[in-house]
Amino acid sequence: MPASSRASASASDGASSSAIVAGTVNGYHVLKIVGYSLTKAVPNGKSIKSRPFRAGGHTWHVAYYPNGQNAEKAEYMAFFLCLDDTASKGVEAKAIFSLLDMEGNSVSSHSFTTRVVNFSEERSWGYSEFMKRGSLEKSEYLKDDCFKIRIDVSVIADFHEEETPLIVVPPSDMHRQFGDLLLSKQGVDVEFQVEVFAAMLTFIYTDALPEMKQQEEAAMAQHLLVAADRYNLERMKLICEDKLSKHIDAGSVANILALAEQHSCHTLKEACLEFLRSSRSLKAVVETDGFRGQQKH
Repeated sequence: MPASSRASASASDGASSSAIVAGTVNGYHVLKIVGYSLTKAVPNGKSIKSRPFRAGGHTWHVAYYPNGQNAEKAEYMAFFLCLDDTASKGVEAKAIFSLLDMEGNSVSSHSFTTRVVNFSEERSWGYSEFMKRGSLEKSEYLKDDCFKIRIDVSVIADFHEEETPLIVVPPSDMHRQFGDLLLSKQGVDVEFQVEVFAAMLTFIYTDALPEMKQQEEAAMAQHLLVAADRYNLERMKLICEDKLSKHIDAGSVANILALAEQHSCHTLKEACLEFLRSSRSLKAVVETDGFRGQQKH
């Protein structure tokens, strides 16, 4: 019995998978340095603060060191993201510092991403070697003594679990596979030569009608509408109605109207009647053989 119980328990165990997802709250701030040449008067190790801004649910500012954060990095500009909030719990975030071109796009060679930092403990984090002043001054990114940087902030939110499928089922492409099979004629037992039947079969396999020559479309659509109504292919019937509504003229309206009436195509019938409401159109229709034939019938 114990062995049997273990076997039952083992048989009932199934495979599964899940994911632990770290949510983030994101925001960004664009900082424009206006009068860059004047900021170079700020001593080494001293910073200029941006105005406070909100991102990721917290208040921050950027510290800009025009002449370096310290003596060893005096030839570099430095930028640091600083947390202004006094949060009751740890604020963990990462930031992307990016130089922007004239169109406002990030310059990949001067775009840097920090690791995830506990800003409640560190208070600030950034890059002491963001860019050499000489490099900026020779570049196209300094214009009219101005340049811009963008700081993207991603604050880590609560973690949560998600069940993930062990096997990922792709979207159905059966219509494409059937269409390829129909065109290849692989494994075919009987080959039909009826034009209308082949078109209906193409629709059943591919959910679309085959390409038709413009001069054949109206006649084919009439035959296919009859077949669609008979075999309850509602979508194909509507497609045929749409095609026939574009072929209504003095020579065809009588036949199309009779077809619409016979197969309960209310929208198509209304399109025919709308065409006939014009006295000029009605006079032209009365003179056609199709109309006289319909009257005799």
